[in-house]
Amino acid sequence: QVQLVESGGGLVQAGGSLRLSCAASGRTFSTTGWFRQAPGKEREFVAAIRWSSGTTYYANSVKGRFTISRDNAKNTVYLQMNSLKPEDAAAYFCAAGYGYRIQVDVPDAYDYWGQGTQVTVSS
Repeated sequence: QVQLVESGGGLVQAGGSLRLSCAASGRTFSTTGWFRQAPGKEREFVAAIRWSSGTTYYANSVKGRFTISRDNAKNTVYLQMNSLKPEDAAAYFCAAGYGYRIQVDVPDAYDYWGQGTQVTVSS
């Protein structure tokens, strides 16, 4: 059974940091991504990483502040979030796809999703 389990969300002051984790089990994937969704808004792409090459992708809104990385031994992807802003507050979802070179910023390209973890940023 495939599972993606996110952790690491919470409440942080603006300018602070959080690290999200996404632990995968049940199979390997080609790509893992992070998306976020704020109330009343559509789900938006945040970052993604290709497992084989380590190539990373970022939304412009988080570039330079967020870093996505992977630990192959633990089958876990991390999202280090620094310099957090109130507009970063959202439910963050981990997604994984096993297709070849999936389009990383398209939610429908992914095959599995985690349950989400809430990030709250106070101003």
